[in-house]
Amino acid sequence: MLGFLKNPIVVTVEINMNLLALTVMGLISRLRGLSYPRAVVFDEVYYGQFVSLYMKRIFFVDDSGPPFGHMLLALGGYLGGFDGNFLWNRIGAEYSLNVPVWSLRLLPALAGALCVPLAYQILVEMHFSHCAALGGALLILLENSLITQSRFMLLESILIFFILLAVLCFLKFCNSQSYSAFSGSWWFWLLLTGVACSCAVGVKYMGLFTYMLLLVIAGLHFWHMVEDQNLSNVSLMCHFVARGLALIIIPVTMYLSFFYVHLALLYRSGPHDQIMTSAFQASLEGGLARITQGQPLEVAYGSQITLRNVLGKPMQCWLHSHKNTYPIRYDNGRGSSHQQQVTCYPFKDVNNWWIVKDPGMQQLVVSNPPRPVRHGHIVQLVHGITTRYLNTHDVAAPLSPHAQEVSCYIDYNISMPAQNLWRVEIVNRESDTDVWKTILSEVRFVHVNTSAVLKVSVRLSGASLPEWGYRQLEVVGEKLSKGYHQSMVWNVEEHRYGKSQEQKEREVELHSPTQMDISKNLSFMARFAELQWKILTLKNEDTEHKYSSSALDWITMDTNIAYWLHPTSGAQIHLIGNILIWASANVAALIYLCLSLWYLVRRRRRIYDIPEDAWQLWVSAGRICVGGWAVNYLPFFLMEKTLFLYHYLPALTFQILLIPVILQHLSSHLCRSLLSKSMFSAFIVAWFSSVYLVYCTFSPVTYGAPSLSVTELKDLRWKDSWNILIRKH
Repeated sequence: MLGFLKNPIVVTVEINMNLLALTVMGLISRLRGLSYPRAVVFDEVYYGQFVSLYMKRIFFVDDSGPPFGHMLLALGGYLGGFDGNFLWNRIGAEYSLNVPVWSLRLLPALAGALCVPLAYQILVEMHFSHCAALGGALLILLENSLITQSRFMLLESILIFFILLAVLCFLKFCNSQSYSAFSGSWWFWLLLTGVACSCAVGVKYMGLFTYMLLLVIAGLHFWHMVEDQNLSNVSLMCHFVARGLALIIIPVTMYLSFFYVHLALLYRSGPHDQIMTSAFQASLEGGLARITQGQPLEVAYGSQITLRNVLGKPMQCWLHSHKNTYPIRYDNGRGSSHQQQVTCYPFKDVNNWWIVKDPGMQQLVVSNPPRPVRHGHIVQLVHGITTRYLNTHDVAAPLSPHAQEVSCYIDYNISMPAQNLWRVEIVNRESDTDVWKTILSEVRFVHVNTSAVLKVSVRLSGASLPEWGYRQLEVVGEKLSKGYHQSMVWNVEEHRYGKSQEQKEREVELHSPTQMDISKNLSFMARFAELQWKILTLKNEDTEHKYSSSALDWITMDTNIAYWLHPTSGAQIHLIGNILIWASANVAALIYLCLSLWYLVRRRRRIYDIPEDAWQLWVSAGRICVGGWAVNYLPFFLMEKTLFLYHYLPALTFQILLIPVILQHLSSHLCRSLLSKSMFSAFIVAWFSSVYLVYCTFSPVTYGAPSLSVTELKDLRWKDSWNILIRKH
């Protein structure tokens, strides 16, 4: 029974020394001196704020992309014991002792280091020689810009890692297709492709470009499979379902999971709450939730409410009135009604409270049982403090003469009767009998007499009233209303059931907090949908940055970015690439396009310059390398945003992988004699030596050490357009 013990147990392990050596060199190049400089470097000032908010569980919105990349940076802070207490307000600021600099920069550095062996494996899986794969990986290793970008708390190296991982997994899946379809390894690589794609998109939306490229290539592969008569209809359907599951369902599910974790971690109210709806704000701990917790859900006649405009631009504001009246005449000579002003006020105030009144009754309290207000009901809105009725009439608004003035009616005993009836229209209703609900219902108020809709004036800079209106936002009655613009939509934010009929008692009541037992928690999908929409539509004002550039500047590297400057010495860090690698990548792309055109024309005339398997290898390499470069570069010509050189790095990575493809192709198919092969090999050695020399030359501004003299810094300005910082003593 124990006979198997007579022989020793032997485990055989194969180690690819090329892969091991590349991994070690990648780790050394990216990790050495990682804590230097111990100061905020360029966009660390931006991402560091989000890391601190994660540590404190405070909600935020970043319009630059999804939350997965931010969470990975925060994971580094968590592993290092960061408490989030640091003021990220200035590039170059020295980190305090509580900031674990090495830990915060670790994950981007590891991702950048692992891109080196990934490049090697990708070229091997594309069926190029190990020598070519080794050369491609060394180019990634010696690319100064990739080193710089991976050594700080930035996202590009993480994005490139997941992009390359997705490409590698997809290639391994395709290669296993021919001999082991539906095997364990086949499923593993297919599923991992979907996971890597979702991670790439979750880090930055730029990852979507490579994801779409792989989906197109996968679609082409499946289309060719349809021609295979050896595959049954059932087998084809299984292949289709498997690809749909792994490349669409799983990435979408994972993408949702990123937001689920993001929202689960950030449960506290913070500075970004104001751009979210009242319902979203009420779901966070603190802030609005402290005010709205326990409010009545259904708005009834006699309810005391505050009305928040849904648009939230140029700032969040609430329907407001005060005792001041519109001036008899405006500066332009137009007259007004001289009625009580109605505005939209961007701060919480007791004058934001209104009472929902039944036009057929005089009481301003909620009856027992309460009578809820439904869609289509006619109401009057009574200002809580001044007890005047919300009114509009055929008088031009102060800033928007095409619209009607909105006021609180004052009876001057002149021929201007009150027009204070409003019809409640619930925009997001499920039926025409829906009840008006606190926070959840989005409503329009349509004036019964004139059909004008209550709205906040929308202008590029906001419609702020002059000094007589305290610079508050203009509210008007819009008669020509088409559709449901958000400036016309309001929601009840604070709500209580009024109990006091006497005005003095009511004023005391309006100043006091509400406490009733009702819950208004949003579902995850509702919160996700709102947050996703804000990320896609929220736009910060694009200002011209000193180091911003155009996409055309990137190809020839006519620009650079100064990341950090030592406060006293000449030590500095720049995002500058290895100019020889960049130039070689451009030449490789040009050679590929020219040769492809030449081969296509010749093949059209049935002249085959290279074998069919070499042609298929050439085409497949172009799909990945040239396609990857194109989809990660060309979309930037359509983007209206501030662009920087680091946006080009994912495209550059694919272009670098094309260099060994071109070199091997030239060596195998164009260098036919022994002499030409020897000369070509000597050229490659000389060229690689030059690449290494350029890498060493720019290493001081890649790593920030050693400090260079003024003369040495001037010698690094190989292009007049480069901004190398020279300190003036």
